[in-house]
Amino acid sequence: MKIVVLVKQVLDTWGERRLDLSTGLLDRSSSDLIIDEVGERALEAALAYKDANDADVIVMTMGPREATDVLRKGLAMGADTAVHVLDDELAGSDMVRTATVLAAALRRTGFDLVITGNESTDGRGGAIAPMLSEILGVPQVTYLNSLAIAADGISGERGTEAGTQDVHASLPAVASVTERSPEPRFPGFKGSMRAKKKPLDTWALSDLGESGSPAARSVVLSTAERPARTAGRKVVDDGSAAHELAAFLSDEHLI
Repeated sequence: MKIVVLVKQVLDTWGERRLDLSTGLLDRSSSDLIIDEVGERALEAALAYKDANDADVIVMTMGPREATDVLRKGLAMGADTAVHVLDDELAGSDMVRTATVLAAALRRTGFDLVITGNESTDGRGGAIAPMLSEILGVPQVTYLNSLAIAADGISGERGTEAGTQDVHASLPAVASVTERSPEPRFPGFKGSMRAKKKPLDTWALSDLGESGSPAARSVVLSTAERPARTAGRKVVDDGSAAHELAAFLSDEHLI
């Protein structure tokens, strides 16, 4: 089975994240760059299947040159090969452009199963997996808290506001997992050393037959710094706190 796992390099959520006010894009120098955790969990799902079955796991990303680091980590965790979609014309791509280019790359690698995180911690769009499903014409099972992979299909549990759903699909398919899926393994020293010798291909738009489209159809008109957080209103319970809280919520149209 050939499993392609999509990962993304993001700013560390524990650090400060800022927008570049001149471009409206994320300032990638404002914090440390790391592999998105939910992407690691997607990779863990693929590697867990590979541990007990014959499988070829490819880790793929689309991003600037430094995004190679997340692919090397994926290889250290146990992926067999890596693909980096790298082209200056992709800077600032929106979800439509990203899904279109990734779909072209997936057609080139071939796949039985594509796994990705349900949403990245920077954009939080949450629509790449469904878009890939539509473009590639294969079933999707998304937002899975658990994912079971078999030779002829996948299944899992998806949480909803009313409970849970048990979902399944035949292969080939696209799946996305949430932060409730199993913790990723830690790449050991041997894995890190072996990762340096594993194949890592870099593809430009011309390699995928893609060119000429704008990176984003949406336009950022203006950006501004978020105002500093002001001190909140403190309510001291002298016997009238409940009434004061209710009045506050009512005045703010929250109830």
